[in-house]
Amino acid sequence: MNYEKLIILWVTGDREAAMNMVLMYALKSNSNHWWKECKLIAWGPSNMLIAEDPEIRLMLTQIMDTGVKVEACKRCAEGYGIDEKLEDLGIEVKLMGEPFTEYLRDPSYRVITI
Repeated sequence: MNYEKLIILWVTGDREAAMNMVLMYALKSNSNHWWKECKLIAWGPSNMLIAEDPEIRLMLTQIMDTGVKVEACKRCAEGYGIDEKLEDLGIEVKLMGEPFTEYLRDPSYRVITI
């Protein structure tokens, strides 16, 4: 199996985990070309962390500038009332169940969950 693409499923609202693993790895994996493609999916409490923390938002901007595509769960974002705020950051807010299932089924993807 040739894994060329990475999905980072980010579900925790833990700031330390976000700064010291999730965001750092997403940034380095793309800037160092460890993967042909890297996507970061914010789902659940991570959405609130993005909305509330300016340092998280700054790092996400840097990550997106390296080419990482950032997606967020629409149901979660709407539930928190932050869907427009996430979209304004350039995050694609969409229903994630079906796309995430497709990522899992695609043999070229590796998925890590934090």
